[in-house]
Amino acid sequence: MYLPAEWNRQAFVQLTWPHTDTDWAPMLDEVYECYYNMAREISLREPLLIVAQHPDEVRRQLADLLSNALFPIHIIPCDNNDTWARDHAFITLLSDDGTAATLLDYQFNGWGLKFPANLDNQINTHIYPHLPFHFHYQSRLNFVLEGGSIESDGKGTILTTTSCLLAPNRNDLSAAQIEQRLLSDLHARRILWLHHGHLAGDDTDGHIDTLARLCPDDTIAYVQCTHPADEHYEDLKCMEAELQAFRTLDGRPYRLIQLPLPDYIYDGNDRLPATYANFLIINGAVLYPTYRQPEHDEQARRQLQQAFPLYEIVGIDCTVLIRQHGSLHCCTMQYPALS
Repeated sequence: MYLPAEWNRQAFVQLTWPHTDTDWAPMLDEVYECYYNMAREISLREPLLIVAQHPDEVRRQLADLLSNALFPIHIIPCDNNDTWARDHAFITLLSDDGTAATLLDYQFNGWGLKFPANLDNQINTHIYPHLPFHFHYQSRLNFVLEGGSIESDGKGTILTTTSCLLAPNRNDLSAAQIEQRLLSDLHARRILWLHHGHLAGDDTDGHIDTLARLCPDDTIAYVQCTHPADEHYEDLKCMEAELQAFRTLDGRPYRLIQLPLPDYIYDGNDRLPATYANFLIINGAVLYPTYRQPEHDEQARRQLQQAFPLYEIVGIDCTVLIRQHGSLHCCTMQYPALS
């Protein structure tokens, strides 16, 4: 068994749809538009699974896509607290020959008991019998692990952060115990730990998918801060040095691709954690967040094209998502295809 890379061929992507009982209530029209755009781009390239508290409303919003999508859109009714599928959805392992998949159901505790998650933590067991593909289920509910906190290259390397995985609000275990649990559960060969890197306004305690992402051909795309006056400058500079010191399993340095840090985005006096690292790799395309900053948005697109030369790079306006302290990758979870 192994944890495939995100660029592994995919069976489908999951979205958990916003509704009036979530924190999206004050901005529903804007967030519906963003989710519609994500649904459109995904369903052009692969099947889409939508978890919906109000399925009839979702069908109304997606009526044209449901009629004309190139790939199926499955809607499963299910109550939920919020919509961050990356962190409450299954983490999927593949068998070594790629003919079988196992869904690992980890505990989600609202990023360290910061937010209610009782309903979100039950989504996986509710939707499992209704999934359009046959995967095996394994409970890991005795361990807190969010999908946004880990990256895999599909070859045995896991990239993560100490700030999140070792946070006391997740698991009451030592660093050595947590590392051993990750290696065992994910059938990994090693863990690369980042000890630096954070974004102001981040509720996740430093999810790796906001900072640095594993890409094909031993490449890492990461957030770089070039302004010494920025509050992130020193910490992200230290993170950059850590990335430069990392080596592949065969002893070579990684190819590093810098992503710009968006200009400050504020909610009142609070800076929001806008990041271009929160992109989603799907079949044939990379969907990346844009923030109505044409120069930075275009620079991020060019850099991602270097990391993914054979993929279409598609921007989606995620300005509304960042107002709830998340972005595009946080809203989605991919499921690998079987051979």
